[in-house]
Amino acid sequence: MTPTEIVAPRDPQLRAIAIALSAPFQPKEVKFKPQMVKNNRALAMGYIDARLIQDRLDDVLGVENWQDKYDFLPDGSVVCRLRLKLGGRWITKTDVGSPSEQPDSGDRVKAAVSDALKRAAVKFGIGRYLYRLPAQWVDYDPVKKQLVQLPQMPAFAIPKPKAQSPIQPPKAPKPAPVVEPKPDVVVEEKTQPAPKEPAKVEPPKSATGLPTNGQELHRRLQEYDAKLASQKLCVRGALLAHVTQAGVKAGYTANMTEWNGPAIPFAVDVVKEFEQTVRIGTPEPRNAA
Repeated sequence: MTPTEIVAPRDPQLRAIAIALSAPFQPKEVKFKPQMVKNNRALAMGYIDARLIQDRLDDVLGVENWQDKYDFLPDGSVVCRLRLKLGGRWITKTDVGSPSEQPDSGDRVKAAVSDALKRAAVKFGIGRYLYRLPAQWVDYDPVKKQLVQLPQMPAFAIPKPKAQSPIQPPKAPKPAPVVEPKPDVVVEEKTQPAPKEPAKVEPPKSATGLPTNGQELHRRLQEYDAKLASQKLCVRGALLAHVTQAGVKAGYTANMTEWNGPAIPFAVDVVKEFEQTVRIGTPEPRNAA
């Protein structure tokens, strides 16, 4: 049973709204933070920014069909009352957000407000699938206090591509050629050469054949990672983890989709070294555990 099947009501209109509200976000929009840390390994927990929730409500319902109200409790917690207009009725769901541990009091209140909104939105299905993500332990840098490796998103947490309509408009029939009667006297006319069509401009391609940005690099590595795993040369995800860790050690961000410039050929060299290592039968490179 998928997350959308769990929250979808019977009414067709409300069902469509529920499915749209609970749809997964793009993987690049989901952030991860350590929920539990053991040495240089951490249990990654996925979350989304409160502004994504506001955008989702605007896109699905419209800016005029949702409201939020906040009550501030003495202990620093915040109560969010989120109201949505569904099927002509206003439906309210409430939840409580906790303050952060930031030193500034204003920042702690802002964190509590965002947390309350996110918790109330989950009751309408927004981001609820994040609570169903499988637990994943990834590499963690205790010095920088950040994740070195990003978890792999399961299939149900990736938005489905919008289907294109297979129905094509019918082509207009070609007009029948007009046969003109031949004159008695044939007059030869010099035909002018047809004007040359302008050369088609091809889209720009990388002169070196390397990925043009971090997103393309991440996509190619995912495909090559699966290929190496299918050949029993390494476990699934080992290549991505190794390249990410090498990039972080070299000073790049842990989010490979943000890599560009010299990070691209650097990643290609790391992949070559990794493949050479696994193909000659030496032990597979392992991340520090």
